[in-house]
Amino acid sequence: MTIDPRTPVLVAVGEVTNRSATVVDPIELATEATRRAFTDAGVPIGHRIDTVATPGILMIGRDHPASRIAEAAGLRAHRRISCPVGGNTPQYLAGTLGQDIMCGQVDAALIVGAEAGNSARRGRAAGTLPVAGPVEGHDETLGDARPGLSAIEMGAGLHWPHEVYPILESAMAARAGRTLDEQRVWLGRLMAPFTTEAARHPDQAWFPTERTPEELSTVTADNRMVCEPYTKLLNSILTVDMAAAFVIMAAEVAQDLQIPRDRWVFSWASATCNDVYFPVQRPDLSRSAGIRAAGSGVLAAAGIGLDDVSWFDLYSCFPAAVEAAVDALGLEATDPRGFTVTGGLPYHGGPGNNYVSHSIVEMARRCRADPKGVGMVSGLGWYITKHSVGLWSAAPPPKGWQAPDMTGVQASIDSTALHVVETSAAVGTARIDGYTVVHDRDTGPASVPVFASTPDGHRVVARSDDPDVAAAMSGGMFVGHEIDLKPSHDHARFELR
Repeated sequence: MTIDPRTPVLVAVGEVTNRSATVVDPIELATEATRRAFTDAGVPIGHRIDTVATPGILMIGRDHPASRIAEAAGLRAHRRISCPVGGNTPQYLAGTLGQDIMCGQVDAALIVGAEAGNSARRGRAAGTLPVAGPVEGHDETLGDARPGLSAIEMGAGLHWPHEVYPILESAMAARAGRTLDEQRVWLGRLMAPFTTEAARHPDQAWFPTERTPEELSTVTADNRMVCEPYTKLLNSILTVDMAAAFVIMAAEVAQDLQIPRDRWVFSWASATCNDVYFPVQRPDLSRSAGIRAAGSGVLAAAGIGLDDVSWFDLYSCFPAAVEAAVDALGLEATDPRGFTVTGGLPYHGGPGNNYVSHSIVEMARRCRADPKGVGMVSGLGWYITKHSVGLWSAAPPPKGWQAPDMTGVQASIDSTALHVVETSAAVGTARIDGYTVVHDRDTGPASVPVFASTPDGHRVVARSDDPDVAAAMSGGMFVGHEIDLKPSHDHARFELR
């Protein structure tokens, strides 16, 4: 098969999981992952890197991180890119820079990211956080930098993923006909295979411990309830010290460098698409139009079907993300291929925006070991909001590199956004579309944020801070239940009818 000389090909992977007691800087971790990737290529490649791109670093933030990594690794890359928040970023970069490679604008790109969340936790406690000096260079910004929540959502006290994902989860549970308690038990069965996969990677996974469904779903002193139906073990963990890197380049550059062909993994296709951006505006909280569009887009572009995919790594910050992808792609929850090659963010570890770099690294290893196989990687940003999906294989792409145009489908998705009622106008009745019961560490059910629909089809965000209401709604299923709205100065309140 003739390969277009500009076809993007992955030629090097590296990652590091640091468990030492020493407080480390994320730039240090990223540099080590880069060194390991360059070693993996089998021949010198650093001198050909013209682009360094990195997902945003969350826990020990650094200005111009791509320039810092390039400087620390001794690279002369003229293009240096840093990205805003988004767990889709590594696959998004693979697609965006892959297109640049095809167009001749980039020859070889290093995509590398790191998080030092564990070091941040320990360093803050000890007052020993690493300090960054000045850096030469100014990073280009690439990606959607909008915040993940609207002012109305944040006004109702929603600020963090562990508060918002359970609201979407409740809508999924209602569609399946389960209470929150029943959903939690079902989620234990869904996520237990992720722990099995994590246990297969003791050198990579932060929590390489196989757990039973009951261990994940049963509320105990060590597995407290956070926001229903998620116990602690169903949440992703950010406090990890991890980094991963991979290099993509034009096939002709890889050929010129004489990189062994057993190192080559082709990027077949990549697509990015958003759901309606703010969760409160989505017409169906239980499904993802963005994942469906991006997933079907790459499959159609590559000319293959879902049955042709050998391995999946579906973004897994919270179970709702996995469920949304399973539903959108038309998979079954019991698919024997499984949904992760690493163990996922709760068990492999969730290094901020860079998890998908780790999943691409591991997917590349799978492809190298079985050159006929095809892997699908999905990345997700914010609240099932930003989606990037890619196909990878050691076999050349049968239809060449593909980047389907998502402009039309994105406009169609955006057009479905619901009108959101301002806080001052939130009066009368509404019907709950999604909610969670937020638990206090010591006292249990404490508050309930809800997304609800008004009789005229608009959406409203409301909250009850009455522990009695929270206790009454705990464990049951109140999607579809009517509430009375009461405006207040900062957010709408509700009372059960």
